[in-house]
Amino acid sequence: MQNILFVISGLLFLILGGNWLLKAAVAISLRLSIPKIVVGMTVVSFATSAPELIVSVNAALDGFPDLALGNVVGSNIANLGLVLAITVILGPINVRKNFYTTNWPVMMLASLIFFAFIYFDGQLQQSEGIAMVVLLFLFLVYLLRYQKTAVVDEMPEDDVLLPLYKTVLFLGLGGVGLWGGSELLIDGAVGLASFYGVSDRVVAVTVVSVGTSIPELAASVIAVIKKEKAISLGNLIGSNIFNLLAVLGITAIVTPITVMDQELLSSDIFWMLGISFLILPLVFFPKGLRLGWRDGLVLLAFYLAFIYHTIS
Repeated sequence: MQNILFVISGLLFLILGGNWLLKAAVAISLRLSIPKIVVGMTVVSFATSAPELIVSVNAALDGFPDLALGNVVGSNIANLGLVLAITVILGPINVRKNFYTTNWPVMMLASLIFFAFIYFDGQLQQSEGIAMVVLLFLFLVYLLRYQKTAVVDEMPEDDVLLPLYKTVLFLGLGGVGLWGGSELLIDGAVGLASFYGVSDRVVAVTVVSVGTSIPELAASVIAVIKKEKAISLGNLIGSNIFNLLAVLGITAIVTPITVMDQELLSSDIFWMLGISFLILPLVFFPKGLRLGWRDGLVLLAFYLAFIYHTIS
């Protein structure tokens, strides 16, 4: 009963946090005159990736490296196969050139660097973690200096410039709401899952990863409902980049990560690379530079296939 209450309370906090964070993100983009997708890929992505960071660092320090790795790999798969799928099923997203010239390539580059670092020796060393964090820093500098709008803003006339104190308040409340909600949801979900005696890796890439992806889902769905799709798409792509370069990078700096369950390397990591690559052709087909409900169904089918393969 306690675990169920944790799950329900967590979802409530996540919905509230997503709404507050979105308000702050729109206000920041207006105040600084920078594209919303940049805000989505920085401020919103960092806040919604905070649960992954907390869970991964704690898991690695407590001696559960598969929980740390599986959490990030599973979250990246869930962000695209579940969260983006639901987002575009609710409403199509029109994409501009910068998405496939900058944002998607950086996500794929981060994925391939992570693969190269961990696949051959089964370890993520401190030096590799430092390299990942440095790459993230360079990417953020590029975003803030050179990035242009990559998603069409459908309702710019609805943008409201909030007072600075309200922007800071919503940003803080949103981050705390998403973090606290995720903690409650993870505690409840893991409590329910552990009752059935499944492995750390399976719990991580299914239950924990979905739990830590709920902030992305909450922020993205609320963004779509409020016609802020630039923040929605930027949040998801940025979140995957943050998960790999910041979450795993910082975790590896704190303590090196060693793979315990080889299924992470022989299966899960290839599912992550596959769905990350899949986004590019879906953007172009069947309609150019657009993600619609058909694309959402394809992504959702991919995710369900991954879950079935993992638990079977």
